[in-house]
Amino acid sequence: MSVLATEPVLETRREAIRPRLDPDGALLEALQRRDPSAAEELVARFGARAYRLARGITGNTEDAEEAVQDAFLSVTRKIDTFRGDSAFRSWIYRIVSNAAYQKRRGPANRRAELSLDAVLPLFDEDGRHREPVADWSPAVDDPSRRIELRLALTAAMADLPADYQAAVLLHDVEGLSNGEVAETLGISVGNAKTRVHRARLFLRKRLAEAMTA
Repeated sequence: MSVLATEPVLETRREAIRPRLDPDGALLEALQRRDPSAAEELVARFGARAYRLARGITGNTEDAEEAVQDAFLSVTRKIDTFRGDSAFRSWIYRIVSNAAYQKRRGPANRRAELSLDAVLPLFDEDGRHREPVADWSPAVDDPSRRIELRLALTAAMADLPADYQAAVLLHDVEGLSNGEVAETLGISVGNAKTRVHRARLFLRKRLAEAMTA
């Protein structure tokens, strides 16, 4: 093989090992410099996302707000401990989720497993659906039903066990990979996949029930 023929291969390898730029790199550097405006930028960029995650874990507004405040304070104080082993946003979400779990209290906030019986449709002895399966997907494109759909989704999310709600929020709303979700929540990748999958099934089932009632 000639030298010229190997150049595309070498370039491909360079692209494969070239580190991806963190979209939040500028914010990270500002926090590390102790830039006075960095804390405000942190809140502006991640405030709503962090609250949504914390609210899903704690189950109430007061604890979620306190968790986010504690988490952002930890981010600014511990910014020098970030080593870049994961995306900066994953590190932030991990701190937020840890703070939120510490705020969870009472029987309603205990960990709960989402069984397959709660998320899968019911079948009869012959393997057929016990109830007709209606297709509610057209409602997504119907402007007159979007508010109804949004309310149904909000209610379904609220009924998800906190651990599953956190997983599906991180994966489907914030766009984290299964590996990042696992790292953020301190669970295995397999467990993260299971939580996201079962949460999706639960939400689909609840939306189907709400939109075809």
